Amino acid sequence: MMLPAALLLLGVLIAVTGPRLLARADWADREPVVALWVWQCVVAAVLLCCALSMTFSAAAASDVVGRPVFATAPHGVVEAYALGTAGPLAATTAVALACGGLWTATMLVREVVRARARRRARRAELLVRAPLLPGEEPGAGRLVVLEGEHPDAWWLPGTPPRLVVTTAALRRLKGRRLDAVLAHERGHAQARHDWLQHCSSALADGFPQVPVFAAFRDEMHRLVELAADDTASRRFGRLTTALALVELNEHRGVFGPCPSPQGQVPARVRRLLTPPNRLPAWHRLRLTAVASLVPVIPVLVAFVPGLRALG
Repeated sequence: MMLPAALLLLGVLIAVTGPRLLARADWADREPVVALWVWQCVVAAVLLCCALSMTFSAAAASDVVGRPVFATAPHGVVEAYALGTAGPLAATTAVALACGGLWTATMLVREVVRARARRRARRAELLVRAPLLPGEEPGAGRLVVLEGEHPDAWWLPGTPPRLVVTTAALRRLKGRRLDAVLAHERGHAQARHDWLQHCSSALADGFPQVPVFAAFRDEMHRLVELAADDTASRRFGRLTTALALVELNEHRGVFGPCPSPQGQVPARVRRLLTPPNRLPAWHRLRLTAVASLVPVIPVLVAFVPGLRALG
């Protein structure tokens, strides 16, 4: 039975060519939302190839799996998949891929648990630094102002969510620049970028030797910031958003000669100051549609033997 091997080879092909094509694309920084979707489709296709290969390998190795999988299929379709010709390699492949799937789920659960622990710790710290006033309800408002020497603002997910701003940010950022920073953080919250980062980090940490997952994590962290920048700039202008970004980060030394963890901030500022050159709407729609078809390819490959038998 060659189908599981073909699906694995297809997954490797997508994992290799997908990131390379995206790295060469000149539109990803201009259309971060579309790029985010394309990356998700590429990774979903790779995972789907592995899941389908595991399913067909297990079906070929054991009747316990094969009967439910082909329960409603005509006899000719079952024969087309040649389940009886599978050797011991099918069981080995199924077990290896099943272990990989369990490890992926474990890493995702670990990432979510860690994120919730970090969130609880930050909420406890927030309650200490900004205690509730007498008569104030815990969920009364989303904006929390903290005393701080450095300007900063961040969104804290959870129930209820919190938008946190330091007093230094309020002193430095005035008017529309402060509104742009708040719109940036709200853009993260509305698009649920935290879940994209959790999933990409879980895959990269669970499979550090797989380049596509490491690239997926790095691009998620970069593209979500560009998408949130665009959310703010559409409401308050690109220049206003760029100036707010500079004022919020210049104390960190990100614009100096030495690299820093916020090294992408200068590139984000330059992008905002560059005249917008978005893709036409039909081009964005075409990219989105083509990316949506990528996860369909493994499904079509999996059904080829059955469709031939019915034809």
